[in-house]
Amino acid sequence: MSRMLTINSPFLLGFEEFERMVDRVTRAGSDGYPPYNIERVAKTDAEPERLRITLAVAGFLRDQLEVTVEEGQLVIRGRQQDEKPRDFLHRGIAARQFQRVFLLAEGMRVAAADLAHGLLTVDLVRPELSRVVKKIDIMMRD
Repeated sequence: MSRMLTINSPFLLGFEEFERMVDRVTRAGSDGYPPYNIERVAKTDAEPERLRITLAVAGFLRDQLEVTVEEGQLVIRGRQQDEKPRDFLHRGIAARQFQRVFLLAEGMRVAAADLAHGLLTVDLVRPELSRVVKKIDIMMRD
């Protein structure tokens, strides 16, 4: 059985890698843990547009969280380990590993990451797009 292409316009040339990235993100986005928000932070004249990702990571310490950029993806991992065995009567706070992956557009960069009150915030800067026009010379062949 052949795979149906998501991007099937004859005018979109060389977007196969983009299609693979979209497929990868849709497969990875099915887990709902930990919950997160993505917001657009107000742009000023002095700064480019910013995006903020906020993850609810109650119970995680700073050294149990890792934020990396790998091959155009923002990867956020959490690993908790109980130092001592505890006898819970009820355990409603999740204590499990997680990995959240966000696909970054070209030029996006991480400006900062902060952990406060059980919320991990990661600020991203969207680069200003500049319009580039390149004239291609047409060769004459006999």
